This record gives sequence, structure tokens and C-alpha cells, in this order.
Amino acid sequence: MLVKTKTKLGHKFAKSFSLLTAFALISAGVILIWLITIPIPDFNESLQEKKLSNSTKIYDRTGKILFYDVNGNIRRTVVPLNAVSDNMKKAVLAAEDAEFYSHYGIKPTAILRAFLVNLSAGSVRQGGSTITQQVVKNLLLTNDRTITRKIKEIVLAIKIERNMTKDQIFELYLNIAPFGGNIYGVEEASIAYFGKNAKDLNLTESAYLAALPQAPTFFSPYGNNREKLEDRKNFVLGQILKLGWIDEAQIKQAKKNRLIFAPVENHGIKAPHFVFYIKQYLEEKYSQEVVENDGLRVISTIDWEIQQKAENIIKVYGQKNKETYNAGNAALVAIDPKTGQILSMVGSRDYFDIENDGNYNITTAKRQPGSSFKPIVYATAFNKGYYPETVLFDVQTEFNSNCNPDGTPGFGMKTSDCYRPENYDSKFVGPISIRNALAQSRNIPAIKALYLAGISDSLETAKKMGVTTLKDKSRYGLTLVLGGGEVTLLELTGAYSVFANDGVRNSIDGILRVEDKNGNILEEYEADSTRVLPENTARQISSILSDNQARIPSYGADSPLNIPGRQIAVKTGTTNDYRDTWIVGYTPNLAVGIWSGNNDNTPMEKKVAGYIVAPIWNAFMREILPQVTDEHFVAPSDTPRDIKPILRGVWDNNDVVHNILYWVNKNNPNGLNPIFPASDPQYNNWEYAVQRWLGNGGVVESINTNPTPIVINQNESNLGSELKIISPIESVAYKKTEPIIIDIEITSKLPINQVNYFVNDKLIGITKNEPFDFVIKVDDLDLNKTEQNLKVIVYDSSGKQTEKAVSFNLN
Repeated sequence: MLVKTKTKLGHKFAKSFSLLTAFALISAGVILIWLITIPIPDFNESLQEKKLSNSTKIYDRTGKILFYDVNGNIRRTVVPLNAVSDNMKKAVLAAEDAEFYSHYGIKPTAILRAFLVNLSAGSVRQGGSTITQQVVKNLLLTNDRTITRKIKEIVLAIKIERNMTKDQIFELYLNIAPFGGNIYGVEEASIAYFGKNAKDLNLTESAYLAALPQAPTFFSPYGNNREKLEDRKNFVLGQILKLGWIDEAQIKQAKKNRLIFAPVENHGIKAPHFVFYIKQYLEEKYSQEVVENDGLRVISTIDWEIQQKAENIIKVYGQKNKETYNAGNAALVAIDPKTGQILSMVGSRDYFDIENDGNYNITTAKRQPGSSFKPIVYATAFNKGYYPETVLFDVQTEFNSNCNPDGTPGFGMKTSDCYRPENYDSKFVGPISIRNALAQSRNIPAIKALYLAGISDSLETAKKMGVTTLKDKSRYGLTLVLGGGEVTLLELTGAYSVFANDGVRNSIDGILRVEDKNGNILEEYEADSTRVLPENTARQISSILSDNQARIPSYGADSPLNIPGRQIAVKTGTTNDYRDTWIVGYTPNLAVGIWSGNNDNTPMEKKVAGYIVAPIWNAFMREILPQVTDEHFVAPSDTPRDIKPILRGVWDNNDVVHNILYWVNKNNPNGLNPIFPASDPQYNNWEYAVQRWLGNGGVVESINTNPTPIVINQNESNLGSELKIISPIESVAYKKTEPIIIDIEITSKLPINQVNYFVNDKLIGITKNEPFDFVIKVDDLDLNKTEQNLKVIVYDSSGKQTEKAVSFNLN
């Protein structure tokens, strides 16, 4: 019975297996017939007609003004293989397909690797294409990213290999390869970039050209990725050497050679910097093949009327600045803060001025922003509980806490280690509100604001506002607020748009709509809004930057920053070495950023941005504002009156004057006063600077360690002071890794003018006000010995001094 059951089951299994096998064979047969019957299209079809019929076009925001036809005025000169230099042939093979002459159209290992990647992705993400496959892909098939299309590509590649010689296929590839813009084929590329025929290309030129087809827009010698092009060129040369086709000496020389590319030609492109900015985005999202062959219709965000005015003003004023200030270039970005849409982008004075790198797009290049970064820092401070009325002291200050308060280097340090910056006018105005400090662009209060706000938190604020270039937080110090990091004009203008939009960030966008050749919408503008700042913080910044009265001491009443009759917030920036000048200004519905300088970083005349770039901004705003709705900023909330005096503008409370760290914990300014203010590493240096300023009657003078000697009246000679050192305690051991608090007790019948502290005979600080606390930092100690010597000298108002010393140990 059991045997019989097994027999029946066996028959059923055999029958099912036979049916499955038959089905598989039939399916395989059908697929095989399909593959065999795939025709090889006619190569004689006009390549130009094929490209033009499906060319991507980029328009203005109305969809009526054509900015750029990707394949318009297509340029291709067909040449035979023997009209191409051996250098170029080797470079192309090394870059694209070193085994071309040994395989039969495909490389199975590459296909298998790509297949596994694509299988996991569910679509074609990786090609593994040979030169033969690229010929098929560029000429014979659509750009669908499907497995079926990839199979057809492989089959056709094998068929072509059987119907054409290797040289014929290679020749075809060299004549259809894309080299950027409307340039196709090696002959046209050679003429366009180097002004010579392909047969005359040397090794360096060949390597550059062979680097382009992989990503022509990205690697364009006229774009912003020249360093990447250099890397790709050197990779190609390295591959040639690795293959043993050229000796090492020639390769080394080819890497050293520096070439000048021929001027780019104007083929009717409008808004060229913007066009190629968008084209690169499209290629990264949809692929180069789709952009070149699939006939996309791209409606951009550019307002053509605004763009034309921007181009004209940048050209006229840029030339003027070149002649007057040695500022050879300028760039402009205009953004709608309510949408994030780019209304205008002018990347240089003249895109087609190759001699001055006019094709380089400054709006997307990383440059140091100078003081134009300050509003982001102050916004971070406001978030922490500081206010526009909060007082910071604009006095000469040493900011390296390891240096002595007078700016001299501490133990084991060099003078260059200390950081004692100045203001642009070399003046120090004393106590100043944040409102006036920002409006007048004072450097010393800004650095103090960065310390109070926190470097990490300020960088996070910048990131939330759309600045993506300040990635490694460990790189930045207190110079960040003066423009020590690099940003792009596009992103900084976008960040200011957040202030204009009451703290809401709209992602920067250059496209309203993308359609395929059949009119199907592939992507469409959609608001991407995120609140990144509290509403009141943004309003506080806008209130300050639009306060012409507050900026008068630095800029005057009728500066180019002021446009009578319109409320506009604006901030300038100039780098310390006068290599970059910036201005970003905004209304609630328009943000405009302008840069001026030299692409090669050569310095300009020593003038601040108010002289160089502000007149350009003023001229542009006067042109544009009549067509922009006159909308006012919403006023910020009033500053509370029940907060600490220093936070609401009172710095001489009851005639007691200290720096802000005496009154606040920097991370919680509205909390309790610090018990030991000197435990903050910046306190001593800030306090020294404030007390020195106060002792000099509010006028900054040269630093004097000891008070001026005073003649003592004989009747007062017995007054003296009594001094006790409570801490540190004689002979007690303290941890060398922790700060040591100095606690002293003074009894005197006369006011105390000053107390000086010395460790191992080195002045480490001065205090002029009670409670005369001080902290010995690790860097004040001599870590090479156990015993340390502290000396305290007290000066009373008569000039008499009292001195005490104590020794303590380190463990």
C-alpha cells in the first residue's frame, strides 16, 4: 500500500516537472527569437536630426522666453579614425574601456556586478558599459532605465560587434561622444577647447578631453569643478601608465602641463550661469542621456525682466569697480523669501569673458563672507536669551584665554598664538548694545557674541538656515563670526531670506516645472517650508538691519545701504585681506545678495564693502523695488524690563562695572548670577580689558601692568592694607588638571584700585573690582615642577601696595 502511494506521488511530480520544463523551454525559445530578431537600426540616420528632435529646452518662469536649447546649434564634425591622434585614442580607451579591442562587445564580469546592484535596486542604477554598449545606448535606444532595455543593449552590442570591425565601432564612438554643451565628437571638441584638429592633440590635451564624456557638464573646464576635472585628467593619465602604453616620464610631464582653454562661444544662451546650474541639476537627477536626448521642457523660476536688469548693472558697476578698486568681478543672486525661488542669478560680469574666468559661477562658489555672517551668530545669541539691548564691551581684548590679558603670550606660547583683533576703523567705542554693535558691524562685540552664543550652536543655526558648507565644526573658532568659514552667495542669500520670512526657511529652488516630451509632468515646484528660527528672533534681526539710525556712526545717514521711502534690512561684509566684499539686503518679499572681488583671490584696494559692493546693490534695488510690493517688517516684541540690567542695556548698575560674564552664565543668561565668574575661561581677559578701559576714563590707551606711582601724603603713610590668601592653601596639593580658585581677603581703610596675580613670577591677571576673585588655569602653571608660587599684590587708592605669597603643590 505504501509502495503504491509513493508510485502515484512520483508520477504526479514527474508530470509537473515535465510541464514546467516544457514551459521554460518554450519561454526561452520565445525570448531567444525576440533577441535574434531585434533589428540593428540604420546608422545612416541623421545624427543631428535625432538629437534636435528630442532636445531639452530651458525657459524663463513664463515658459515663453527660451534660455537654452541643450542641442541647439549642435556641433559635430565627423572624422575618420586615422584623423585622431594616438594620444587621444589611448586616453579614451584608458578612461572608458581599456579592454575594447579584446572583448566581443560586452564584459560579463562588469555586467554581473551591475546586474546585482540593479537587482537590489529594482531598476538600472549601474551600467558596466563598454564602448560598444555606449554606441548602442547613445544612438539606437531610448533612455529608459529598465532591465529590458539593458538586455536589448547587450544583444545589440554583440550584434554590432559581429557586423562591424573594432575600428569602425571606435570611430563611431569618437564621433558621437558628448564633450559638453552642444559639442559632440572628438574633432569638434578639439577645435572648441584647444583650437586645433584632433590629429594634433598632445597627451595632456587628450587626457583632458577623455575626462569629459563621463559627465560633461560637471567636468566642464568653464564651470566650477576645475579641481575635479584635474583629478579626472590625472586619473586618465594614471590609467595609461598602468596599462603600459606610455612611459612614466611622459606621464609626469603631462600632469605638470598647464593648458589654457579656448574662449567659450555664445550660442544664443540667456542667463548662462543659471542655465548650467540647472543643467547640472537635471543631469544629476535624470542622467545626462535623458537631458540630451529625451526632449525635456524645463520652466525655470527666473524672472527675465529682473535677470536682464541684474546682468546690466553687474556688468556696468563691475567694470567700474575693476578700474577703481581692482575688483575684477561681481555676482548677484535674487530670491523670493516667501517661496525660495531664484528670480535672478548672475555668476560674473560676463560669462563669455574667458580671460577673466567669466564662466566661473561665483554665486555657487565657496568664499569667506566677512561680517555678513554676523547676523546668524547674533540670531543664535537671541535664541539663548540675549537681547538687542544687551550690552557688550567694545574694548581691545585678548581672546585666547591661554594668553595673558594684555595680549602677551603665556607660558610656552608664541605671540602669533594670541588673538587680539581690531575693528575696521581701529577704534574701540566701549559699552555698546547688540543693536548698535551689529548695525555698525563692530568686530569685538561680535566675537563676544559668538562666544556667548556658542560656536557649535551658531554653526547649527547656519545649517538650519540653509548653509551647507560649514560641515566640520572642529575647524572653526572665534574668527567664524568675522567670516572665518566659507559659504556661497546663493546659500547666504537664502539664509537671509529666513530673516525676511519671519524665521521660516523655504528651500532654494530654480525650477517651476519639468515636463517630458509628451507633456507629462516629471516634477513641479512645491513649497518646502520649515520654521528654523523663532518668529521674534528673525524680527529682532530685521529690526536691527533696517535701522538706518543705528548704523549712522559707521556708514553715515545717506549711505548706499539706505533707500529713502523703503524699509530694507541690509548687512555688508569684507574679509580682513580685502579679497571678498559682500552685501545681502532684503524686504519681506525680495532678498538680494551681491559679491565683488577677484576670482583668483588677489586683494582689492583697501576699502570696505560699503565703498565697493554697496553701490551695486543700491543701484539694483532702486531698479527693482518699484515693481516689488512695499511690505514692512513686523516689529519684534519689546524687551522685558524685569531682566538683568546688563541684558536690558544698563551696564553701570550702581556704578559697578564688569564685563557681561560677571553677570551671566553664558549658556543661561537669564538664570542666577555666576558664583565664581572667573571660572569661565574668557572672564579674566574680558574683565581686564573692561577695567583697563574704565581706568583710562573710557579711552583705550597702551596697556600698563602697574598703576602710575602716586606720591603718598605722610599723614596717610600708615593706612596700608591687610591681605590674606584664603586659597590656595600653603603646601596643600591640588590637581594639575583642574582650575585653582584664588580666594583673598582684603582689609583696607582706602578703596582698592587694583589687584595683580602672579604665578611663578608671571603676571596671570588683574582685577579692579570686588570680590577680587581669580582662577589659576592649567596653562598658568609650570607643569614641570611640583611646587608652584602664587604672589598677590594689592594697590590701594593712595598707591600703596601690599604683597602676599603662598606656595602650593600639584599632583
